[in-house]
Amino acid sequence: MRPLETVLNHPAVWRGNGCAKVAIPSISTGFPDLDAAFPGGGWPAATLTEIYAAHRGIGEMQLLMPAAARLTRTGHWVTLIAPPHIPYAPALAAHGLELSRLILVRAEKVEERFWACEQALRYQDCGAVLAWIDHAPERALKRLQLAAETGSAIALLFRSARVIPASPATLRLQIERSQSRTLVRVLKRRGSSLLAPIALDLRDVASTSASEPALPGRLRRLEMTS
Repeated sequence: MRPLETVLNHPAVWRGNGCAKVAIPSISTGFPDLDAAFPGGGWPAATLTEIYAAHRGIGEMQLLMPAAARLTRTGHWVTLIAPPHIPYAPALAAHGLELSRLILVRAEKVEERFWACEQALRYQDCGAVLAWIDHAPERALKRLQLAAETGSAIALLFRSARVIPASPATLRLQIERSQSRTLVRVLKRRGSSLLAPIALDLRDVASTSASEPALPGRLRRLEMTS
């Protein structure tokens, strides 16, 4: 192989007309089409990811279920910060999550949510932090990006698609429903943009994400009050 081809085929080098295949730690999404579209072949760790949805409950959580289940079954913690509704424990268990490895943080103020995110991301055994924050100052997002870089967890924000401002997030997605499928649009990634949306059928996620039964348990709740 010629020297130039050797350089171009290195995983840390990407060409402007394709998806960047970078040597970064990632966790498989459980969806082959998504893995193929994401640099690193899955949810990127040690960096910030954003998911924008027109409204809650159109499949945003199901996208994370296979990865979250895998993380909890390998002894990692998954932290949910300020979800709009209390997660239904039996449904999470049906997806294969170990409930004893889930932490639910209730925080009303935006600054409290960001503080909780930073603390969770710096914890050594943290596998993923999922936070619901619509209005986010750019400075706070940059702090969160820096906190994510100090660990090896997935840092993911669920945000409203009504406004999609600039953000330092490495991976940005927008999801919407089309009949029985969930459409995932890649707004930003390392490498070239992806014009066509990825269509996923999330109805069978529960049966495909859990390779073994989840152990019974309860969600751990933390309440933040000023």
